Parts: sequence; structure tokens; C-alpha cells
Amino acid sequence: MMQTYRTTPTLFVEVNGSRYAYRKIGQEEGIPIIYLNHLAANLDNCDPLIMDTLAQHFTVISFDYKGVGASTGQVVDSIEEMARDTVAFIRAMGYEKVHLLGLSLGGFVTQEILRIAPELIARVILAGTGPKGDRGIERVVRITYYDMFRAFWTRRDPRYYLFFPETSEAKALGQAFIARTNERRNRDEAIKLPVLLAQLRAVRSWAKGEPQDFSEVNHRVWVVNGDNDRMLPSAGSYDLSDRLPNATLIIYEGAGHGAIFQRADLFARQATAFYLADK
Repeated sequence: MMQTYRTTPTLFVEVNGSRYAYRKIGQEEGIPIIYLNHLAANLDNCDPLIMDTLAQHFTVISFDYKGVGASTGQVVDSIEEMARDTVAFIRAMGYEKVHLLGLSLGGFVTQEILRIAPELIARVILAGTGPKGDRGIERVVRITYYDMFRAFWTRRDPRYYLFFPETSEAKALGQAFIARTNERRNRDEAIKLPVLLAQLRAVRSWAKGEPQDFSEVNHRVWVVNGDNDRMLPSAGSYDLSDRLPNATLIIYEGAGHGAIFQRADLFARQATAFYLADK
């Protein structure tokens, strides 16, 4: 019987003196999918519904960035360094070609991997993210602090505010997502304040950086977001898809920053079809 994301054990691999925590489920054949997580996230923040659906056809791997969750080492405050670390992790796992699924901060890291190690990548999904040099991304810092305060005051999960628009349908779907991520018993190490602060510095630097030139990138890329992303401007997804020569854009109506969680069933089916097209 195949392990589910809720039950699969947390494993570890040594990479350049750091020990990376990861979880792995699915088929042991074909090109694997590497999931790159969002801001202040650990292994428990991945949606089991999405991971289990993808695992019906692929090996699916999520991991904690260096210094995050159960991974050891010094947490980094640079998207560029996160990308180099991720490439080292993938190669330490023995993979020569992978699909990438980058969400939010993980989408920034994925874009940088497209630049520094294009030979490693088959297909890419960029979800709830934006291009380097988009100054609108700087608002993440203010919104994160504000919604964390709201969550503390109302005793809610911060994702309830950060990821989902202020409609009854969106909030109900958000609550269902949060419940799915809370089902696992053997939990990852909690996110510590230095991790959040370092990653926010990385986000700010990304927003202020020079835009990347993707004119030579020929990989198939799917850019996906909601039409009401209050963390990273939805307009950035349009900009990103325009910059990538072989990109497709899908915007989910009535969805926010956590659009792939809000529309998890639909997204998981569409993502599976997108990656299977490379077989």
C-alpha cells in the first residue's frame, strides 16, 4: 500500500554539511516532482490532497530549506542562495532531471533555478508568485506582520487571513485546507522567528532586484494564481507569464494567495495533466 503524505516518514539527507529533512511519496519511476514551499513553511504546510493526487503518477518530494523546520544549518536570507542549496539537495538525492512546483517564496527560488541550472529541469509550475524586481512584492512584509497579529488576536491560523479572500466560500475552503494540514501526528519542527525574519529579508531583496531575462528559457511553465492575491499582486503572475516564452497562465476566480489550496482538487488534476504531458 502506497504511503500517503499524512503518514510517510520524515527522512534526512546530508548535503554540504547540513542535514535536510524531506518527505517522499509516490511512484518510483519517471521524472520526480520537487515541491518548493512558501514563506515560513515547513513540511507540514504542504497540502496532503495535492501531494497524494500527484503521487498517483509521480514521485513527489517536499523538503525543508536549510535551517528551516527539521533541517539543520544556518537559515539563509537570499533567494539566490536558497536556489543553490535546492540544486545541491536535488543532486544529492541522485536526480538528473526533475519537475518543479514552486509556491510563493518557492516560486522565487524556482525562477532562480531556471537561471542557474536549466539542464536539471523538465517542467515548472509557478504558483502564487511573482517576478524579480516587482516592487509590489514588498507589501508581503507588512501584510505578513498584520495578519500574524490578526491571527494571534483571533486565535486563528495565520493562513486563514494570508491565503484566502474575505468571502464565505473562500474562508470555508481555507478552513478545509488548514484542517487537512493539521491531520498529521508526527509533526515537523515549528518555524522559529529567525527563519521568518531571514526569509522576509530575502523577499524584500527579490522585490528590489534587477528583473531576470527569461528570453532563452524554453521550458514549459504553468503560472497559476488567484485573482485576489493580497500577498503577491496577481498582476505579477501576468507579468511573469509574459516574460517566459513558453508559459501558460491560469487565474482562479475568487481565489487568493493560496489559490492552489482553495481549488486543490482542480489544481491537482490540472497539475497532473501538465506534468504527464512530458512523458
